This record gives sequence, structure tokens and C-alpha cells, in this order.
Amino acid sequence: MKVFSKPKLIRTSTVAISLDYLLKGQLSYLQKHYDVVAVSGEDEDLENVARREKVRTVRVPMSRKINLVQDLKSLWKLYQLFRKEKPQIVHSITPKAGLLSMTAAYLAGVPVRMHTFTGLIFPSKTGLFHWLLKNMDRCTCAFANHIVPEGKGVKNDLIRYRITRKPLKVIGHGNVNGIDTTYFSRSALNDAEIQQTRNTWNIQTGDFVFVFIGRLVKDKGINELVFVFVRINKLHPNTKLLLVGPFEQQLDPVSPVTLDLIKTHPAIIHTGFQKDVRPYLAISDALVFPSYREGFPNVPMQAGAMGLPSIVTDINGCNEIIQDGVNGIIIPAKDAFALENAMIELLENREKRERLAQNARPLIVERYEQQMVWQLIKQEYDEQLKRVGARL
Repeated sequence: MKVFSKPKLIRTSTVAISLDYLLKGQLSYLQKHYDVVAVSGEDEDLENVARREKVRTVRVPMSRKINLVQDLKSLWKLYQLFRKEKPQIVHSITPKAGLLSMTAAYLAGVPVRMHTFTGLIFPSKTGLFHWLLKNMDRCTCAFANHIVPEGKGVKNDLIRYRITRKPLKVIGHGNVNGIDTTYFSRSALNDAEIQQTRNTWNIQTGDFVFVFIGRLVKDKGINELVFVFVRINKLHPNTKLLLVGPFEQQLDPVSPVTLDLIKTHPAIIHTGFQKDVRPYLAISDALVFPSYREGFPNVPMQAGAMGLPSIVTDINGCNEIIQDGVNGIIIPAKDAFALENAMIELLENREKRERLAQNARPLIVERYEQQMVWQLIKQEYDEQLKRVGARL
């Protein structure tokens, strides 16, 4: 009796942290059905992937910045790797890895060449850099034969900017990995853990806590959030603003006034980066996520799974996860007035807040539960292999 080997799947990203963080658990699941190889630059994140996911890893350094010499070296190494490994599928997830992997896979004759767009960078750039990044995305699509936007907003952007005329398919309801709704659950934490977090940051039982999780940068709407919160706190002294995440002052700084308020205002609590954000969600009453742009953010999903209503901006991803008036409130980006009104509404309207909170977790479980997302990704691979006539 002839035994068929599993199809080979190569997943690539420019830097290994994308495989480590964005695809946590997924590669291990796929390994049951495919011979999975993870490709990226060598560092502790790639070692984490090999150790946790139990998949083979290959080091191919790729530069996130445009570096013609390094990029050509990376392209050649990827081409050699694909020729040697003969995968049925190459699936890339970040911009530079997408361009290099799809080009190399095309040249190496890989039958299924898939790239996931988690968002577009060029719309926020100008001049030559805008033109260059836009055409890099077009090249990625030219060499790929299956293009996956992470969400409907990303799909619409690809169409609006005429990046490709090829079919675009969002897998499921979007997102690259779904969310572990068993892990992100209030029942996964005990009362002692939650109380300890309250005690650590001096948050009283009667305090109303707004929480933000992410990088504390201008593009996340932190200037507006801090300005609005200070106004609200004057009228409602029992409110607290919990900021969970690091500053990136060299890359996208918040204003000096905002920075000073975060450091000195008694009702603003900055915890810095936290590996486990669940205790901070558990002691909070509402998520505030006034970002200017996203692909498909994890934070609103995490907050929803923990039973929190969310205030988000009307941008890609956020307006797909949150349904206005159902599990949260959607406001225009960069609109401090709308942000203030939404925060006050959740603070003062207990009936609405509790109704949104009650809907929050069921919507996330129904649409983004991790095992379901993984199954849909595997199903997509199987369909693409059948389409090209590869053997399953």
C-alpha cells in the first residue's frame, strides 16, 4: 500500500516575532495536517516558534527596510530554499517577506503562493516612498496567486488603491489567528489575581476604569484620550485611566503635554508593557481604543472576550469587530468631542453599558474563536491545493 506524505507548507515573515506572536498555536495545529516549515530571521523568537509549535524552522534574514543588496541576497536564499524543499504552499504574512517570498516562490514553481495583507503602509506615506511601497504591494500580488486580506477594510483598500485585479478572499470574519477564548475569559482568572492587580495600582472597588492597551503613540489616539480623560475626571473624580503599553517617543511621540500628564496626573496609571493583559481587562469597565489606523487589531477582540464594551474608531478592523450599539460604540478617528461623549455615555448610562458588556463575549466567540479560525485556514489551504491539482 502506497503511503502519501503530508503536503509541505512554508510560512514566512520578515521578522520572527510575527510568527511567534501573530501565529501562536496555529503552526502547531497545522503541523498535524501539513509538513510545516517556519522561515524568518534567526533570533529568540524563531527559537520560541520551534520550541512551542514543534515545527522545523529555517533562518533566512530579511531586512524590514529597503536594502537592495540585502533584499537580493534574501531573494536568492528563499529561491534556493523553495527549490530544495519543493513546498506545495508558501504563505507569507508581512510586507517584505511577502514581496520576496512570492517572487521566489513564483520563480521556484511553487503551486500555491499565498500572501496575507494585514494592512497597507503606503497610504500614510508621501512622495517617492509612497510610490515605491505601493508598487511593492502590486509586485507581491503579481507573483502571488492567492491574496488574503485580513479583513473587509483591508480588502476594500486593496480594491480602492487598485493594487490588484485578482480575486480577494477574507477568511472567515477576518483576523490571522483568531483569539483563544478560553484563555481570554474572566473565568480563567481567580478573584485573588484580580484583587492583587487592583491593590498594585491602587484602584478602589468603586472606581470606574477606562483601559487602553497598546503602544502609547500619537497614531493610537493617545493625545486625544488623555486630553478627554482629564476633562472627564474633573467632573467624575472616581474615574481612572489605565494605560497598558510602552512609549515609542523616538518613532511616533505623543505631545510633551500628554507625556507630562501621563507621568503626573493622579488618576492616570501607566503600567508599561505587560505580557499578560487579562488582569488589567478584568479590573476595567470599558476599553477605549481611539486609533487612527489598524489592519485588524487584537485588543478589541481580547477586551470583548473578557466581557468589556469597547469605544473604537471607525477604521479597518475596529469597525468589523465592534458593532455600534451592540457590543460597543464607534466614533470618528481624531475626534476628541465624539470620544468624550462616548466615554461619558458609558460612564453615566449603566443600562447601556451593561447591555453592551453582555453582548461582548458572545460576539467574539461566535466570530473569532481560535480553533474555528484555524480550521478555516486549513480549509482554505485544502481548497487551493485542489484548485491547482496538487495531491492532498
